[in-house]
Amino acid sequence: QVHLVESGGGLVQPGGSLRLSCVASGSGFRIYDMNWYRQAPGKQRELVAQIAANGRAVVAEAVKGRFTISGDFAKNTVFLQAISLEPEDTAVYHCNVQVVVSSNYTYLEVWGQGTLVTVQS
Repeated sequence: QVHLVESGGGLVQPGGSLRLSCVASGSGFRIYDMNWYRQAPGKQRELVAQIAANGRAVVAEAVKGRFTISGDFAKNTVFLQAISLEPEDTAVYHCNVQVVVSSNYTYLEVWGQGTLVTVQS
């Protein structure tokens, strides 16, 4: 089966930077896209950035110009580079992957447990 391992979160000051990573482990699947979501305290989950297997990437307006998503699909890995972090960026950041199982073409949506980003002085 597919497992996602996220890392890179932590406590940073406003204006600081972080690089989050997510690795999809396992075998027997193909990735359609890899995504980053975030959920701030008391808020609903929102899509931050998305990258498809063809390399096309989309970043949410709220973080455009500050966040960059990139992927290495050969390694089943996605990154989120965040700069100029603001307190409102504080959230649990979740990796999400859309895959299909190679053996039977079964669709799977897989979520990571999340990595906490806290931005404060």
